[in-house]
Amino acid sequence: MNALFNHLWQSTIFAVVVAAVVALLQRQSPRLRYWLWLSASAKFLIPFSLIVSTGALVQLPKEAPALRPATVQQISTYFEPISVFPSTTAPAEKPATLNQALIAIWILGALFLLVRWFQHWRTIRHAAGKGVRLNLDYPVPVYSSSVTLEPGVFGIVRPLLLLPDNLAETLSPEQFESILAHESRHIQYRDNLTAALHMLVEMLFWFHPLIWWVGARLTDERERDCDHAVLQEGNQPGEYARGIVSVCQSYVESPLLCAPGISGSDLKKRIREIMAWRGSQPLAGGGKVLLATAACGAVLIPFTVGILRAQTAAGPVAYDVAVIHPTDPAERRSHMGPDGPRGGLRTLNTTTQLLIGAAYHVEDFRVVNAPSWAASDRFDVIITPDRREVVDDSKPEESDRTWNRDLQRLQAVLHDRFHLRMHQEAREMPIYSLTEAKGGNKLSAHSAESAGPSIQMENPGRLTATAVTMDTLAGELSWRLHRPVRNDTRLAGRYDLKIEWTPDHDFPTAPIFGAITQQLGLRLDPAKGAMPVYVVDQLDRPSEN
Repeated sequence: MNALFNHLWQSTIFAVVVAAVVALLQRQSPRLRYWLWLSASAKFLIPFSLIVSTGALVQLPKEAPALRPATVQQISTYFEPISVFPSTTAPAEKPATLNQALIAIWILGALFLLVRWFQHWRTIRHAAGKGVRLNLDYPVPVYSSSVTLEPGVFGIVRPLLLLPDNLAETLSPEQFESILAHESRHIQYRDNLTAALHMLVEMLFWFHPLIWWVGARLTDERERDCDHAVLQEGNQPGEYARGIVSVCQSYVESPLLCAPGISGSDLKKRIREIMAWRGSQPLAGGGKVLLATAACGAVLIPFTVGILRAQTAAGPVAYDVAVIHPTDPAERRSHMGPDGPRGGLRTLNTTTQLLIGAAYHVEDFRVVNAPSWAASDRFDVIITPDRREVVDDSKPEESDRTWNRDLQRLQAVLHDRFHLRMHQEAREMPIYSLTEAKGGNKLSAHSAESAGPSIQMENPGRLTATAVTMDTLAGELSWRLHRPVRNDTRLAGRYDLKIEWTPDHDFPTAPIFGAITQQLGLRLDPAKGAMPVYVVDQLDRPSEN
């Protein structure tokens, strides 16, 4: 749902920008304005996330140093979707029920439009089937029908012009020719096809008022363009206007947007514009360049973002050799540390899912769409740096920097040997909401004289923390519970705390819920929330050494 909302507001902003551009082009060609409105409609069918994902499929050569350092975290910081759903501690079933109800309402609305359009299409199809073909020199076959529909072009693949009986007798010869010229313009620019495209948008996004407003603008500019084309051919404005009025008085407007006729917009306004028409100004060269640049930017910017996100091999550091072997099935130990050759990374009995989580500082349950073997097959990995790393355990900051450089090398190995490509997006998923329990919290505020921030699991049933925020506690609990924990406590400041519980043999973390409530005055409740996850686009078993 969060992804849909983001797509809707992005498309809405795009349409607002188009409206502003159209307002500046009122003296230019109506057909240009029509194409702009059509782009606003088509944007609803093309999410920016789709363009980003397409860009993520592009693999840049290794000789592109400016992009290789761009990690998933660094790039996604600026393009992470906004979380728009309010916090909730309701059970997971309620959001699911609400989503199902919304989907059902959407399906009913789409079906209603589809059935109504089908009935209108069948009416016009019936009229065309009983029509008599006329011997006219015209780009498409012309049929005369007894149905009292206005003149209109029907069909997309093999269009035909359907005229009401005795139209030639009702109108003067000049008026009749101008009506044919009007419909010829619809045929020339395949207005049936583009109108059908907007009908698809209306069916999918019928709940969005902007869609119907854009549809009205499309109709206005389409008919205005045909009017201008008729007048540019030398037809008299007065005769043409009288012909339009006569048709509108005698015949019914075409019920389908994709079967354009002679009416379809504000008749009084059109007549005034026809009578006052003095021609339209061509778009200047600078304006064409500006519009072309804006159109390219709308596609190239998200596409480039996708390319940047895909470059997960990253870091200003490099590795010399990476040796990867399947773990011995009899091996029971697990290990990951900077004790490889030259101070490089060595892992023992680790899954690819765990390697990805360590390399990108993300919980393994937030790495989604990975193949099943990524969580089952285990590997021993030895990464030799391009230069020796000196690990000085007496200097924690230097040790942390060495470890981070090793993890950057692990990112490069995942990119080169596992062919990892992934991107970040927000997804609605089951989470835990951390809130205050009834009666308030039992936390101890951190004293400035005590030690700095730390959090550690002293044994399987005791967690001790000093000078931690609630966000830090939520992050630690996420690791322990293997599910995202969202801080909804609204508690600021830092706290010292200790939690003790007796682990359950079958469910080791189950008792922690009661301990948090009893000892800290906090609660962990199941909820739903939009959380950033890392979506794997490509992951292969490691290549041979």
